Amino acid sequence: MTIALRWQSRPNRALDATQLGHFASLCLKLEVETYPKPGLVSHVDNGAHRDMDAALLCLSAETLMPFFSELAAAGAEGAGMNRLRAIGVAAERAMLAATQDINTHRGAIFGLGLLCAAAGYRNAVGIRKSLGRLVSERWGDDILSGPVSLRSHGAVASRRYGAGGARAEAAEGFPSVYDIALPALQAARERAPHDEEAVRVETCMRLIAEVTDTNLLHRGRAEGLRFAQESASSFLAVGGVGSPGWRRRAADIHEAFVARNLSPGGSADLLAMALFVDRLEV
Repeated sequence: MTIALRWQSRPNRALDATQLGHFASLCLKLEVETYPKPGLVSHVDNGAHRDMDAALLCLSAETLMPFFSELAAAGAEGAGMNRLRAIGVAAERAMLAATQDINTHRGAIFGLGLLCAAAGYRNAVGIRKSLGRLVSERWGDDILSGPVSLRSHGAVASRRYGAGGARAEAAEGFPSVYDIALPALQAARERAPHDEEAVRVETCMRLIAEVTDTNLLHRGRAEGLRFAQESASSFLAVGGVGSPGWRRRAADIHEAFVARNLSPGGSADLLAMALFVDRLEV
């Protein structure tokens, strides 16, 4: 059963904190309502995950909604990173309580939460800067100097393989969102102007092809990352969602990821973040 979620028009950039929280939660649900995404949970199947499904991810997104609103409100009040981090910790605890200790959205709490804070700040002061630039300027140094998670799979892979990971991505203003995902969204809309799910599939493929996803490194090591990037690149090279039979090719890649227990969770988070930025950006 699909999740009946649609937006009809570009929302007003000056959403209040409550609306921003709802919108961030919606973007997480739209990521779930995207198939075929290689190895990832969707409304069709569980991908390479045995411990979660679409219903659980949507429950997690609902649970996080008020925390995203709180982060937006904190941003509007000029909060520093310590306060944002405390809200993020509370959000993670609530998520784990709701999901019975399954990590559904730890990465999204961090990345999407910072974008919510930046959106709240931007609306409060009325400046015209990108959300990514605001995150980098206001909190970038504290993001890099703050405590490092020792338990997340992404953090372990970052240390093992020297990948920058989510902290570097945020501190630099989310280049994977602005330089990879947003252009991919725009290009895919030209090829599939009436199919937003197809647009999300192609954007996810572009992210997998170009991002060093630490979730892939954790699950498949360097070989798994290379396989994933080559598979996504091959899909794009023959025209992506603009080519005949693209759904079958994407589904075949999805099945190959599942067989190898590969799941690009970092790319999934970046897709949700790109959807958020795409509809709110200057």
